[in-house]
Amino acid sequence: MADLATPGRRPVNANYSSGPCAKRPGWTFEALKDAALGRSHRAKIGKTKLQKAIDLTRDVLGVPADYRIGIVPASDTGAVEMVLWSMLGARGVDMLAWESFGEGWVTDVVKQLKLEDTRTFKADYGKLPDLNQVDFDRDVVFTWNGTTSGVRVPNGDWIDADRAGLTICDATSAAFAQDLAWDKLDVVTFSWQKVLGGEGAHGMLILSPRAVERLETYKPAWPLPKIFRMTKGGKLIDGIFVGETINTPSMLAVEDYLDALTWAQSLGGWKALAARADANLKVLADWVEKSDWIDFLPVVENTRSNTSVCLIITDPAVKALDDKEQAAFAKAISTALDKAGVAYDIGSYRDAPAGLRIWAGATIEASDLEIVTEWLDWAFASQKAALQAA
Repeated sequence: MADLATPGRRPVNANYSSGPCAKRPGWTFEALKDAALGRSHRAKIGKTKLQKAIDLTRDVLGVPADYRIGIVPASDTGAVEMVLWSMLGARGVDMLAWESFGEGWVTDVVKQLKLEDTRTFKADYGKLPDLNQVDFDRDVVFTWNGTTSGVRVPNGDWIDADRAGLTICDATSAAFAQDLAWDKLDVVTFSWQKVLGGEGAHGMLILSPRAVERLETYKPAWPLPKIFRMTKGGKLIDGIFVGETINTPSMLAVEDYLDALTWAQSLGGWKALAARADANLKVLADWVEKSDWIDFLPVVENTRSNTSVCLIITDPAVKALDDKEQAAFAKAISTALDKAGVAYDIGSYRDAPAGLRIWAGATIEASDLEIVTEWLDWAFASQKAALQAA
């Protein structure tokens, strides 16, 4: 790398991974001192903490009182899989995909469940499919915020309020940072590890009354493993939604989630968290606006994520390289910032176009992001100088 002067400031927090994400400001291991370690999750202390996690989730997110909230295994992936295998097949399905995780759900439905009456609407990275094509007489499966593309739906206006099918929304990198249209959503899933900076392995499953009705009136034609079963004798297993988890949760991770929820509640709930993420996106947008070497991957401004911000390198000298060389250039930038200890894990997702992905969720401070942009400019200039000297 060419020897250019490094920025004079360093961010307090160098963690910009898109999952697991940065812990809340001020977090220390002391926050976990009251964890119910060595105790059964079925004991009173365990049940109380799990129920509190559900109650705080409802309060912070503003989940309607008649929606059910459950803690389930295997992170957001587990929550989505439970729903796909337990609810789909009752009617036709419209699948939406514009990044790798949405593509994964398409694979599950088309190649694993092998549902015949399936329509798939896809878009390239950086774009949304035509949402006007969706038929809400059918079930609809989509991600609210594409974590690996940085593209989100701008709102819930495109969803029919008077729909016959269910809307199934993977909201893992949107929950707590974006305005989820609860009256338009029948199933919402997310994990603790994204906007709140919790630990992995636990998923959240939120069901509308319509979703509960589907579970209690429809039986899939295929067998369901225990970990996917949400009904018994044609009735919802209520325990899942009052803290009686299907399998054993980590009480250490539960305590960490409670800490993050308490922090979020103290700020004012999801709206305050969304405001923090919006402020972070503005820092990056202002930097991109005055930059001559980088741009957002999302094409349309109001579809740009305020959490998983995805960027592409637009400098002509870099664009003239072949795909492999462009990927190497982008990786060199992220590696340089990693080595400098100022920004970890900012490379684009492996299936996404070459570039950078910077987490800007609510646990990130805007002041830190401002400093990181100085380091990004330094890393780019250094790598371009090396390229020109080669």
